[in-house]
Amino acid sequence: MSAPVVVQARAKLTLSLRITGVRADGYHLIDSEMVTVDLADVLQLGEGDSFTVTGLGAGREVPAGDENLVQRALRLVGRKAAVVLDKRIPTGGGLGGGSADAAAVLRWAGVDDAEVAASLGADVPFCLAGGRARVTGIGEVIEPLPFEVVRGRSYTLVVPPLAVSTVEVYRAWDALGGPAGEHGNDLEPAALVVAPELARWRDRLGEATGEVPQMAGSGATWFVPGAHEGPGLTVVTVDR
Repeated sequence: MSAPVVVQARAKLTLSLRITGVRADGYHLIDSEMVTVDLADVLQLGEGDSFTVTGLGAGREVPAGDENLVQRALRLVGRKAAVVLDKRIPTGGGLGGGSADAAAVLRWAGVDDAEVAASLGADVPFCLAGGRARVTGIGEVIEPLPFEVVRGRSYTLVVPPLAVSTVEVYRAWDALGGPAGEHGNDLEPAALVVAPELARWRDRLGEATGEVPQMAGSGATWFVPGAHEGPGLTVVTVDR
């Protein structure tokens, strides 16, 4: 029996997110800058057909069955594996943890097709490509950007102990009339409507660092530039 293959699934940080329109099928069009950071889940893929989750995952449950992107990715590529997922990226924090896990499975299976990745979710194509990119369409159009501009740049995150539904945030954005976010993320006003307690965590990060926090993706994570030490703060570095 061969030894399991170990792959990393790196989180993505959305540095800016503008919504440029809505398609006829209801999907929102975005214009976003994303980077890969050194916070990562770790997957072991061996012989067999099972799925086990380890790690605390910030106290959040990892979905099973059809909602689990690892299992969906395996079915998509027609493969089976005994998977042990060490969950280190918080679930529902807007850092693309599930998408990164799915992208790791695609890389393991030798699949690098963005359209295949997009069939699993809007964030999977970027997580498959990694690096730094302008992301447009519904997330499937990836335009690589010069990586040396941000290589080694650090950000400080605060990850509230709650998950924010991306679907609910987009629905709230529509109901609010499509507001523009003041700090580079158009979904921020909608996320604060869906989960008003996010404001407390935003303010805590701002007070701790003296910076103006920005929301990552559809929430719940907030981030500021630079490396700031303190209780409850996580420092990540831009990484390929």
